[in-house]
Amino acid sequence: MGKHHSNEYREYVAKMIVEEDKKATDLAYELEIPYSSIQRWVKQYKEKKVAGQSQEYITPSELEKLKKQHEKEMKALQEENEILKKAMHIFTKKPK
Repeated sequence: MGKHHSNEYREYVAKMIVEEDKKATDLAYELEIPYSSIQRWVKQYKEKKVAGQSQEYITPSELEKLKKQHEKEMKALQEENEILKKAMHIFTKKPK
C-alpha cells in the first residue's frame, strides 16, 4: 500500500503541472510518487477546475511573483513617505 497524500497536496502537485508547466515525470521522480498517481491527480484537478471547485494553492513561482510585487509597492510607499516628510519639513519651518 502506497503513501496517502492529502487532497491539498494532490491538488498542489497537479497545479504545478497544469499551471506552471512542470513535467509530471520530473515531479514523479522528485517527489517519489508513481507517475500514474500524478496523472490521475492532474485529471482530477482539471475536472475540478472546469467545474470551478478548485481551491487556490500558491505555487513557489506565484509566491515569488507576489513577493516581488509587494516589495515594489513597499518601496514606492517608502519613497512617497520620504517626499511627504521633506514637504512637511519645508512647510512647517518658521519664517525668520
